[in-house]
Amino acid sequence: MLSDLQIIYERDPAARNWLEVLFCYPGLLALSLHRTAHWLYSVGLPFVPRFISQISRFLTGIEIHPGAKIGRGVFIDHGMGVVIGETAIVGNYAVIYQGATLGGTGKETGKRHPTLGENVVVGAGAQVLGNIQIGNNVRVGAGSVVLRDIPSDCTVVGVPGRIVSRKNQVGDDRNSHVLPDLEAQAIRAMFDRIQHLEEQVRILKIQSGQLQTTESQEAEAQIDELSLSSNLCITEFLDGAGI
Repeated sequence: MLSDLQIIYERDPAARNWLEVLFCYPGLLALSLHRTAHWLYSVGLPFVPRFISQISRFLTGIEIHPGAKIGRGVFIDHGMGVVIGETAIVGNYAVIYQGATLGGTGKETGKRHPTLGENVVVGAGAQVLGNIQIGNNVRVGAGSVVLRDIPSDCTVVGVPGRIVSRKNQVGDDRNSHVLPDLEAQAIRAMFDRIQHLEEQVRILKIQSGQLQTTESQEAEAQIDELSLSSNLCITEFLDGAGI
């Protein structure tokens, strides 16, 4: 309990006094109830552990199966919509944001939920699914879907999740605003490639003398007009998306 309180003070600048943290942080309440439910579950008591987990879900919006193993100093920030499955294992000092799921794929039995190492950050709305291993100091970007093992000291983003950087390329592990935008990079690369190919086609046409007749020049003008219109649409889309 003391470890859970301390980590909230360390990682949340909005935490101002112990009374506020004790009564107004749903993550702390959910973890406290879970630790009681998990102990009862581990000794084989039927029904009661699941009932406690349902009470916790009703009070906090956080659903943790009593069979899940959660280390010390775990911080569930805001927490609404967080789901942690029965065989999930969460390492020490992990941070889990609202809407995150540590779930199964629905196709396995036995150990069917993920195992998180220490100091893992799971962003808002991220889905970590299946019996996979997430190493220490891993950062999962908001909205990512992770379906395979991730080694330590990595940043994962996208659907499906892909490793985009190592720790020596990343500053503060909790600064999610510096995560790269894979879709934006792919669209920009494609746009640049299209422009390069259009320029090559234009040069080849000029060299082959296809623009010497009036008819060809008119056709080329129409192509230029369509190309300009297309480029403007793409540019407006990229600018609107902040790419």
